[in-house]
Amino acid sequence: MAQGDGPGRDQPYTERATVEPPDWFVEQANVTDPAVYDRFEREWPDCWRDAAELLDWETPFEAVFRGTDGPPFEWFPGGRLNAAYNCIDRHLPERKNQLALVWEGHLGESRTYTYLELYREVNAFAAALRERGVGPDDVVTLYLPMVPELPVAMLACARLGVQHNVVFAGFSADALATRMERADSAYLITCDGYYRRGSAVAQKNKADNARIAVDHEVSVVVLDRLGRDVHLGDDYDDYHDLLAAHEGAEIEPVPRAADDPLFRIYTSGTTGQPKAVTHTTGGYLAHVAWTARSVLDIKPEDTYWCSADIGWITGHSYIVYGPLALGTTTVLYNGTADHPEKDRLWELIEKYAVDVFYTAPTAVRAFMKWGEEYPQKHDLSSLRLLGTVGEPMDARAWEWYREHIGGGECPVVDTWWQTETGAILVSTLPGIDEMKPGAAGTPLPGIEASVVDRSGTAVEANTAGELVVTRPWPGMPRALLDGTNWGSISDSAEKWRYYPEDSVSADEDGYITFLGRIDDAINVAGRRFSTKELESTVAGVDGVAEAAVVGADDERTGTAVYAFASPEDGYAESELRDAIEDAVVDAIGGIARPKKIVFTPDLPKTRSGKVMRRLLTAVANDEDLGDTSALRNPEILGEIQSTTRTK
Repeated sequence: MAQGDGPGRDQPYTERATVEPPDWFVEQANVTDPAVYDRFEREWPDCWRDAAELLDWETPFEAVFRGTDGPPFEWFPGGRLNAAYNCIDRHLPERKNQLALVWEGHLGESRTYTYLELYREVNAFAAALRERGVGPDDVVTLYLPMVPELPVAMLACARLGVQHNVVFAGFSADALATRMERADSAYLITCDGYYRRGSAVAQKNKADNARIAVDHEVSVVVLDRLGRDVHLGDDYDDYHDLLAAHEGAEIEPVPRAADDPLFRIYTSGTTGQPKAVTHTTGGYLAHVAWTARSVLDIKPEDTYWCSADIGWITGHSYIVYGPLALGTTTVLYNGTADHPEKDRLWELIEKYAVDVFYTAPTAVRAFMKWGEEYPQKHDLSSLRLLGTVGEPMDARAWEWYREHIGGGECPVVDTWWQTETGAILVSTLPGIDEMKPGAAGTPLPGIEASVVDRSGTAVEANTAGELVVTRPWPGMPRALLDGTNWGSISDSAEKWRYYPEDSVSADEDGYITFLGRIDDAINVAGRRFSTKELESTVAGVDGVAEAAVVGADDERTGTAVYAFASPEDGYAESELRDAIEDAVVDAIGGIARPKKIVFTPDLPKTRSGKVMRRLLTAVANDEDLGDTSALRNPEILGEIQSTTRTK
């Protein structure tokens, strides 16, 4: 229970009250021994054997880790395994009739797959891919919305030992073509279309345009999602026809070395050019399984829901590979949180009696804006644990989430990790640790990280600095294992280290608060301000549901602060404007006073819930917006542009 009166919004994190995990949760949690931290430190790297032992290995590994002060590194060298076997086959003796996937469509349709049904469809599609010539050196691109056929195709690729390259379904044809070119991918799995807010999206048209733009030949399979008998053409194959032709096929899972690639994924592309990240079969799978069990407390008997899109790394790790490796039931939802009504997610949690719910802080802030009356319509008592991922979680949203979704009882794990890390590195362990609203937690057992200044020297507690990971971890990508060195430093004078480029501070207990990306700073008249600090101040004003702050060109100061605020119902903009200005001046200083405050019903966000600040910067500077295909709500940009230009 909370100690004291709860954290004030303007209190420094060191003065905020802590929240203990309730006894009922600790009694059933997967990890409850506080000695796990000391043991992992004392036994590193052999401590990560715990993670590897969550998997079945065809050939046992010779060692847990090989490496010195710098790359090359090897996790579980000599070991061979297959990811699809670990996510499906090994569960069949005990759980063949248990649900593996529960899918809810945008129009209210639903489908379920038992582990046996998933096994059969994965085998049939793997047989179809093999017949089409897919081999070990190929990369298969998947351009599908949140439908069961997406994890089926991922697992079929894993079964064959070939890499998949999932591209978010909302991306444009150009974005798809770029990712296929960079991956040298000659195979594409897509669909005729899908529904978005009640309207059909012509997915195949985008795929056709991308296919034309790619320099090499591309073999394409199309899933009939809309049921409108879209003409495929002579050089396309229908997904369901392929399944029917290979019904009953069984493909022996191809053993892969632990460091063989499992998949390729590109960074979201919200800024700059997309960067390829390749994750391995053994280290990655062990890491996501261990964190899904230890941090998200997933059990085989659970119904678990991560609301991310599989097009992002969160969906790879904590919708598909982590949960299925543990033999649980994982929920997929092809829809939005506010369609047809703003209680859609709570309706589904009640319908499926969801035990663990994992979502984005931006989504939580949207729930706050809509109001507590929506979750109050539904029985959410099945929930045992809540989690967040994607962006820093402020204390106010944390408290609301726990109170109105978790019934004031559920622990909340605020997790930090990246596409590059593959799995969670910083969080609390919910069966052990106290929680501090607004702070993510400490590095997990076996993870070594610190806060440093620009010279690499550790800073004092409660001082802003840069996060640095100073020891390898199992889920690290091939580039870091091989020594490509993006984001890492290694020389004769100091040990290897990885810089995620996140600004953070840590308190006396080692709890890390994430302040934003290193480049998420606004320089006003020579003074740098963290966008997270500014945004937290604006969002802390009563009546502001969420906020984003960017810098815009200014003749006098070089850069000026532009604040975009989404108000709660019932608050007048004139009152909020004064309150926001006063809050920023009081908390940070007059030089940080926003030059312009723009009120908007929503902020431009990706499907995973991340605010696309790049677009807000373009709006503030009246520049071309560029590629907006990653947006889930592109219509909001016109409204924001109009408001920005007229006020």
